[in-house]
Amino acid sequence: MDETVSEFFRRTILKIPLTEMMTILKTWNFLSENQLQTVNFRQRKESLVQDLVLLCEENRASLNDAALLDIIYTQFHRHQKVWDVFQMSKGPGEDTDLFDMEQFKSSFKKILKRALKNVTVSFRDAEENAVWIRIAWGTQYRKPNQYKPAYVVYYSQTPYAFTSSSQLKSNLPLLGQALTVASKHHQIVKMDLRSRYLDSLKAIVFKQYNQTFETHNSTTPLQERSLGLDINMDSRIIHENKTEKERVQRVTQEIFGDYPQPRLEFAQYKLETKFKSDLNGGILAEREEPLRCLVKFSSPHLLEALKSLAPAGIADAPLSPLLTCIPNKGMNYFKIRDK
Repeated sequence: MDETVSEFFRRTILKIPLTEMMTILKTWNFLSENQLQTVNFRQRKESLVQDLVLLCEENRASLNDAALLDIIYTQFHRHQKVWDVFQMSKGPGEDTDLFDMEQFKSSFKKILKRALKNVTVSFRDAEENAVWIRIAWGTQYRKPNQYKPAYVVYYSQTPYAFTSSSQLKSNLPLLGQALTVASKHHQIVKMDLRSRYLDSLKAIVFKQYNQTFETHNSTTPLQERSLGLDINMDSRIIHENKTEKERVQRVTQEIFGDYPQPRLEFAQYKLETKFKSDLNGGILAEREEPLRCLVKFSSPHLLEALKSLAPAGIADAPLSPLLTCIPNKGMNYFKIRDK
């Protein structure tokens, strides 16, 4: 094991939290149980990392072994990445072909290698017929940078791929070509959908959020839910409040469902419109360029926050379709223009 691979192992192991070290190493399954038992996991982390690197050297670990360890770490910490969604499509009249995962991996790797000599591609199969792909990009004159890889998660026999945002935007066309050819699709487009929460993105594009996320309190009749009313209030006011609260609750449930929402952190709206006025003249009336405005809604859990607005009395029910259509449209980037 040369110094480059040894350093890659050292830096990969160093970023693993001590509380997750044993779990990740066992998932990796490269070091034997007997080898792991010889390691003192209570010593200083620097010493622990050195002991583990020595064991990797004993087992003649390769660059690909280190890349697999890095994939597993990323799977445990997928929320540290920002994920984009790409959608592929077949050509007119094209039928769905039988899918072979090994053939997909071989084709994907060949396409990248053919176009770019210095690139490292590693795969790890995951649940639900998914494959995680780690790509360390290089250039024609520089070796792959193992510390700034791109990740792709592809679910076989689906038109969707999820990619971690990469600094090397120039490689996106090549990545798209490799995905479409290897998965036997015709073209690929980037969706207006992005989040740190990969599972939520998957739930949105596969329309699984009303099955994947269990419902809660769905069997409780609406009239049995606490409405938080003051028992000393006039009975007519109580009836009016109760009726309105029931209406708001019903409308909110019809729009969002009675289950936890997929997790997104923001929704962004870009408005472009020509200035319109019944009055003649004025600087804005002569403006050829449209007026532009950007509005961004942010929250640790945006859809749940939107869902709670009307019941909390902060907004009227129903909310604007521009806010409630996010899961159904599979978008959290919107461009609004004049018709």
